This record gives sequence, structure tokens and C-alpha cells, in this order.
Amino acid sequence: MNIPFDKLIARIIALGIPGLVLVVAIFTSGFVGAAAIVAALAALGGPLGMVGGILALGLLVLIGQAITEYGFETVFCSVLRGLKERGNTKEQILKKIDSYLISLELKLKLRLYVEKFWEVKIGSQQ
Repeated sequence: MNIPFDKLIARIIALGIPGLVLVVAIFTSGFVGAAAIVAALAALGGPLGMVGGILALGLLVLIGQAITEYGFETVFCSVLRGLKERGNTKEQILKKIDSYLISLELKLKLRLYVEKFWEVKIGSQQ
């Protein structure tokens, strides 16, 4: 099957952010064709395998819609508020961020948002 490039890109764009995630996951899988898609979905799904990967892409759709509608900071702070209500401390969240296999730059950005959130929350409670 030979699909023109512009039509192929239009289909990926229709997927939105999950489409970008899937493209990167397929590229980094080391496979080609259908095997690359299966490997990418399995990698995204972690212990739940390919089904988990499909669920992860579905979750990315919801997150993408929330960020589009409400903005990153609103969504991020709402999630932090929920984590705090569940009993997570700032130190626990920062420790968890440090344990993730993500770039140092992303870790620093996440830490900055967490620190900023706790400063604002502490200041508004006094």
C-alpha cells in the first residue's frame, strides 16, 4: 500500500499528541513495519504490554485535550493539588521526579513547578 506523504501526515495529525508519541516510540523501537508498531505500543504499555500502550495513548488524548482547553499550568497545578490532598508531600513528589528516567532539563522544570506550587499554596494559607 502506497499512501501519499501528505495524506499519511494528515492521519498522524488527526491523532494529535498521541500521534507524536507513537511516531517517536516507533522510531526508537528499532523495528520496522507492523513489528515497530507492536513494539512501540508494548513499550508505552509497560507491564500491561500492547493493551497498556493503547490505554496510554488514550490517556494522552485526554491530557492533550485538558491542556488545550485549560492550559498547562492549570492542569499541572490541579494534579499537584490532588496529589497533595491524597497525602503526598512536596519532598515525596520531588523524590519521585528525581527517580524518573527523563532528562535533567525536564526534571529541573518539573521541580521548579512543584516548588512554585508549594510556595503559592503555603503563602495563600497564611
